[in-house]
Amino acid sequence: MVLKEPVPFYIDDIVRLRKPHPCGSFEWTVVRIGADIGVKCLTCGRRVLLPRRTLEKRLKAFVSRGPTAPVSVDSELTPVDD
Repeated sequence: MVLKEPVPFYIDDIVRLRKPHPCGSFEWTVVRIGADIGVKCLTCGRRVLLPRRTLEKRLKAFVSRGPTAPVSVDSELTPVDD
């Protein structure tokens, strides 16, 4: 069994998820880091805690990275490998 390295999340990352929130938004901002990741909907402001593994599965792309994220030369949207 090959273990994948966890996706690095940083405070203030903006992520796009695969399914929309009931308000219609696909984009969330990361507000808490740990075993559970706290995210806040950018449209309605709803905050939820998701287990890291669940968020990694639902993640479609990073829209922007937080200020503590390492600088990369990628395009505006960074796709996530499935």
